[in-house]
Amino acid sequence: MIIGIPKEIMKGESRVSATPETVKMMIKDGHQVLVEVNAGLGSFNHDHEYEEAGAVLTSNVVELYSKSDVILKVKEPQFNLQLNKHEVELMHEGQILITFIHPAAPSNHKMVKELTHKGVIALTLDGVPRISRAQSMDALSSMSACAGYKGIIMAADGLSKFIPMVGSAVGMIKPSNILVIGAGVAGLRAIATAKGLGSVVYATDIRFEALEQAKSLGAKIIDLGIPQEVAVSADGKHANSLSKKWLEHEKETLMNYVKNADIIFLSALVFGKEAPIIIDEEMVKMMKPGSYIVDISIDQGGNCAITEPGLTTIKHHVTINGVKNLPGLLATSSTWMFSKNIYNLLKYLIKDDKLNLDLTDEIVKSILVCHNHKLVHEGTLEAIKMHEGV
Repeated sequence: MIIGIPKEIMKGESRVSATPETVKMMIKDGHQVLVEVNAGLGSFNHDHEYEEAGAVLTSNVVELYSKSDVILKVKEPQFNLQLNKHEVELMHEGQILITFIHPAAPSNHKMVKELTHKGVIALTLDGVPRISRAQSMDALSSMSACAGYKGIIMAADGLSKFIPMVGSAVGMIKPSNILVIGAGVAGLRAIATAKGLGSVVYATDIRFEALEQAKSLGAKIIDLGIPQEVAVSADGKHANSLSKKWLEHEKETLMNYVKNADIIFLSALVFGKEAPIIIDEEMVKMMKPGSYIVDISIDQGGNCAITEPGLTTIKHHVTINGVKNLPGLLATSSTWMFSKNIYNLLKYLIKDDKLNLDLTDEIVKSILVCHNHKLVHEGTLEAIKMHEGV
């Protein structure tokens, strides 16, 4: 197959979907690889290294999309300002797209419908299930670890006070309070980073197992009191969507912690669905002036009601970070991890130069967004129905 590696066009995105190392592996598997000129520049992977690995370089991205059977990307298709065209317009029927699509997020619904109409076979990396045989393909976990680390570093940098306890000649300055909501991979990395900086860390999650892991890292645990049969999926792997009643209960339980927090790190996700709103505007108003919110769930809609996707804003004297590509700010490490994950998934899906789309396979079922001009992703269909009433 011909595999295309375009340069990411989202503002501030430094990652690339393949390194010279993984290009070499794809070519060894019998594929041809087209790489857009300067695609790897932001992550310090240079054109001559791709050429040495066997890739064909091109400066014509329209031709790259036209010729490729498979497109590997980091972020969902974007509008290309230079071409005055959306990346979806460059794709063709039967083309395979593998990237983070985050299809359930309302901001991506129009794009997902266009992919479906085009007849693109779209596979989303945020759908890779948390099962042992898919661990090497789990780009979401890899990128979550990067976002957990970088998010806390950015919040610390944006805070107008010390993170650790600091003694001075005029008195002792208390350590900052950091509240981590969602103790998955990103949350746990955030906890470890925040503890390393010397803060007092509070953490919560609706899954008891996640709370145990947060406690082991030194976080003070907030028990939300939500029954596990309500909170966790039947297989025990993922958090469930909560009813309005339980979401209100969660907000009430967190109210005092929110008021006292200097930093809130939001990473609560429901697998394959729109992120739940946990911090509403009234709760933001209660926070101390100068506080900081990092909403890394923004790709799936966000956990804070007033986070603006892709932007860092100040509202009610609180900084709200909705930057969508935190892992891209750690481009060398995140690209190395991401490229290995996406290569392992590609190798799993492509057999004898053909896409192996077994719809009974747990991995395929979980990552497939659209094919044969049909939108099949359950979380997206549910979100569209809720937002559009269709």
